Amino acid sequence: MKKFVEEFKAFALRGNVMDMAVGVLIGGAFTGIITSLTDNFINPVLNFFTGGQMYDLQDVAGFASAFVSSLINFLITALVLFCLLKGINTLLSLGRKKEEPAAPVTKICPFCKTEISIEATRCPHCTSQLEDKAE
Repeated sequence: MKKFVEEFKAFALRGNVMDMAVGVLIGGAFTGIITSLTDNFINPVLNFFTGGQMYDLQDVAGFASAFVSSLINFLITALVLFCLLKGINTLLSLGRKKEEPAAPVTKICPFCKTEISIEATRCPHCTSQLEDKAE
């Protein structure tokens, strides 16, 4: 059972799964913005210009208020997801060791200044004899 939990944790916290989850949640919140834009701006404008309905100032204020409310809901959702993922990434990086830089595999020839293998004793470009201390 412990191995199953470890495998599930590795799967769930992989980058692709987390990205997909964030995409679905942000998409749902963005759908709210689009629905509010359609219901509170586009439809009333179309109704007004086609003569289907007249609106007073109180109706327009209600439309604006609903749209701003859905925009704020989207921003709050995005902020919460950002903070949550930042926290998860911080927790996941606590146990990791920093990667040490790889050992150099090339050096510069002191005579012709070309890049050559670190193990070379003679430069293949200028054929100069290289000393071990000249890197």
